[in-house]
Amino acid sequence: MRTGQRPLPQEGNGALCGRLPSGQAVPNSPGMTLSFSLLPHRSVIAVSGADRVEFLQGLISNDTTKVAPGQAIWAALLTPQGRFLNDMFVAAEVRADAGGETLLLETERERAPALAKKLKMYTLRSRVTVEDRSESMEVAVVFGAGADALLPLEGATAFVDPRLPELGVRVLAPVGTAASLLAARGVVEAPLATYDQLRLSLGVPDGSRDLTPEKALLLESGFDELHGVDWQKGCYMGQELTARTKYRGLVRKRLFPVKLDGPLPAPGAMIERNGQEVGEIRSGVGDRAIAMLRVDAAKAADGLTAGATRILPEVPSWMRLPEPQTEAKD
Repeated sequence: MRTGQRPLPQEGNGALCGRLPSGQAVPNSPGMTLSFSLLPHRSVIAVSGADRVEFLQGLISNDTTKVAPGQAIWAALLTPQGRFLNDMFVAAEVRADAGGETLLLETERERAPALAKKLKMYTLRSRVTVEDRSESMEVAVVFGAGADALLPLEGATAFVDPRLPELGVRVLAPVGTAASLLAARGVVEAPLATYDQLRLSLGVPDGSRDLTPEKALLLESGFDELHGVDWQKGCYMGQELTARTKYRGLVRKRLFPVKLDGPLPAPGAMIERNGQEVGEIRSGVGDRAIAMLRVDAAKAADGLTAGATRILPEVPSWMRLPEPQTEAKD
C-alpha cells in the first residue's frame, strides 16, 4: 500500500470507454462560471540569478529557454538513473521588482524543502540563488471555459496549464491573497475535490500522489504527451533512460484514468484481472481515480477489479498507446 494518496470513481460498462473529447467541458459549470480552488499541497521555490535558465536546463526534462512571461513549462527532476523525483511548473515571475531575473518552480509543498536543498547542492559556481517560498507564496487554479481570459492577472504570476488547456490557469500569489484576488475578478471558490474530479477525468497525474518517487518513469506517466519532456534540448540528469524507453518502445504499463463501480479503493490497492495482479490505484476522488495498469489489461478492459470495486479504464484523447502489431503477409 502506497501512502500520501487518495481513492476514486465509476461509470459505464466493461469495454474500454472511448476516447474522451479533447474539448471536454469542466464538469461543474452550469452557465460556464469560472471556479478556483486553492492547492494547499503545492508551493513555490524561486530560482534567481544570471545563470538560472542554464542551471535548470541541465537538470530538468523540459526546455527552460521556452519560459517567458505568461508561458510556463511542466517538467520533472529525475534521479541519475532516470527515475522520477519531483514534478514542477517553471514560470517567469511577474513582479514589479523582479526584474525578469527569477524563475518560479511550482511543486509539492511537503517535498519542496528537500528539492530546494538538492537544487542548492547543484549550484556549485553557477550565479544562482535558490529560495524556498513555501511560507510566503500560495498556489491556486482557475478552471472553466475561458479561464485564460483572466490573463494577465495583476498581483500574481499566472499561466495556462502547459499540460492541457482544459486544466485552466495556475496562479502563484503572495500567501493569503489568491482567494481575494480571484474573487475580485468574479471567480467563485470551489472545493479542491471539484478540481480533482476534472484532473482525474482527464487522466493527468498530480506529483507523488500518482508517481512513486525514485521508481516512476516519465513515459509511463504521460510526460511525453502532456508536454513535460523536450526531445530536442541538450542533456539533463536521467535523460538516457528516458530516451531509451521512448525509442525502444518499452512502455508496457502506464497511468490511466479510471471510473469506479463501487467504493473508492485506498491508494495502492491492487487491481486484478482473472486472479492476476495487473496494476494499482493511485490518487482518486468520488467515483474517479488514476491507476497504474498494464497496457494490455487496460485495452482488454473487462474483468478489472480492486476488491469489490469494478475498475473501468478510459483513454483520454491526448494519450498515445502502442499500435497493435500485425503479422506480415507473404
